[in-house]
Amino acid sequence: MPQSRSLATNSNSTAAVLTRPDRIDSIDFVRGLVMILMALDHVRDFFSDRLFLDPTDPQTSTPSIFVTRWVTHFCAPTFIFLAGTAAYLAGTRGKSTSELSWFLLTRGLWLAIFEVTVNRALWMFNYDLHHHGAGVFWAIGWSMVALSGLIYLPTGVVTAIGILMITLHNLLDGMTADQVGLPGWLWVILHSPGEAAIADGYTFGTGYCLVPWMGVMAVGYGFGTQFRLDPAARRRRFFQLGAALTLGFFALRAANVYGDPRPWTEQPTRLWTVLSFLNCTKYPPSLLYLAMTLGPAILTLAIFDRPLGHWARPVVTFGRVPLFFYVLHIPLIHGAAALCDYVRFGWSPLAASGPWEVRPEMVPTSYGVSLAGVYAIWVCVLLALYAPCRWFANVKRRRRDAWLSYL
Repeated sequence: MPQSRSLATNSNSTAAVLTRPDRIDSIDFVRGLVMILMALDHVRDFFSDRLFLDPTDPQTSTPSIFVTRWVTHFCAPTFIFLAGTAAYLAGTRGKSTSELSWFLLTRGLWLAIFEVTVNRALWMFNYDLHHHGAGVFWAIGWSMVALSGLIYLPTGVVTAIGILMITLHNLLDGMTADQVGLPGWLWVILHSPGEAAIADGYTFGTGYCLVPWMGVMAVGYGFGTQFRLDPAARRRRFFQLGAALTLGFFALRAANVYGDPRPWTEQPTRLWTVLSFLNCTKYPPSLLYLAMTLGPAILTLAIFDRPLGHWARPVVTFGRVPLFFYVLHIPLIHGAAALCDYVRFGWSPLAASGPWEVRPEMVPTSYGVSLAGVYAIWVCVLLALYAPCRWFANVKRRRRDAWLSYL
């Protein structure tokens, strides 16, 4: 794989100038890591023998299942943050502000539509016109739409807006649509996860509320300015910022006064008390959830912001084609789970539904596989996806068709 870092040192300053339209390996590597973790979470969603139980509930879970779920919390925040960073970098590589704005607007709308059409069908293997739900691409898409307007402001202002959205949105926790003066469906979309009626007989629901996620993308956009620094200087900055966010998480979480609607509590064992401390709210992502995940993500970026060897190629490859990876891995996992059911039981509740629609009374007590089985299937999924992802990454590297930038 050719070296793809696109920073060249300016001899007249300590700053670095982005000069080539190549990708930055460290960003793709970190993005690839979160795609790999995301696949683990989705294998667990479809295959786990604890399909009906909350993996973070100490009454029904185990530490190993909790950690399996917890590590996947890094996926959405890191991906959306780096999407903002990628938008900033695109503006340094020849795109005018108006061109970048149009790209963000059109790609954002495409992703939002993709979420409620194609992605819904991949997850559910059905399409119910009366009940719509939206996941992560809904948040990514509308965050891009918002960013398409914000980029006309100074980058520092965009960053400040994002920080304010992240740090202050928990003040809205528990408030109802009536209290904020908005229709119920709009309040669900913006900040209150759940489901609301949009018309007689039609509902819309989401856990990926837009207010904090838009803030994450805006802050990621501001973070992109750090890639103009000299490589050694920006690695120091990454370490400083990542450490500050991580330590800030521990300090504010220990205080238990603000930043998450679910305070940590003493549990019967010390281990579960630690896990309660880490069990922050994702829907919508609390201030503490974002500090807990983005701090280590930025530290990871600092570690790998250097030339990477051949060992990193598979991870970088996944990170270069994230939407392609996603579109392949969901039907692969869903279809494999349904096929496994047919082999074992002669039928499958997943043949025309998603994992959240399966109820205990619908399946045998032996339904699903153990956690060890989940990890084994996860590895098989990654191995199956590598060849097609490598092929598509090479297509994107060789060609500059405009439509490829939307995938």
